[in-house]
Amino acid sequence: QVPLVESGGGLVQDGASLRLSCSASGRTFTNYGMAWFRQAAGEEREFVAGIGGVWSKTRYADSVKGRFTSSRDNAKDTLYLHMNSLKPEDKAVYYCAARTAPGATMFASDSDYWGQGTQVTVSS
Repeated sequence: QVPLVESGGGLVQDGASLRLSCSASGRTFTNYGMAWFRQAAGEEREFVAGIGGVWSKTRYADSVKGRFTSSRDNAKDTLYLHMNSLKPEDKAVYYCAARTAPGATMFASDSDYWGQGTQVTVSS
């Protein structure tokens, strides 16, 4: 098991920034592909950002490209999502996910472990 715990969500205004954190504990976090997904009320879960293990190659959804940045600190077993220029449409529960393979994935079905989620609300 790889317990994942997200934190950093909250209520912010349009245009503000937030940083989400995802703390993981596991034997080989460095080698895990990690990703952020989000799910708005009544919507399906969607990919936001992914970061690979080892080389930390990143990929982003078009809707957040240029505004969000994913990073990881393998020494701290922590994944981050830096969110800038937040918009009301970014409102969702944000989930951290891990897969026991080094590549980042855009597909929720590829993820082996999930956190409980953290709510992000952006007011207009």
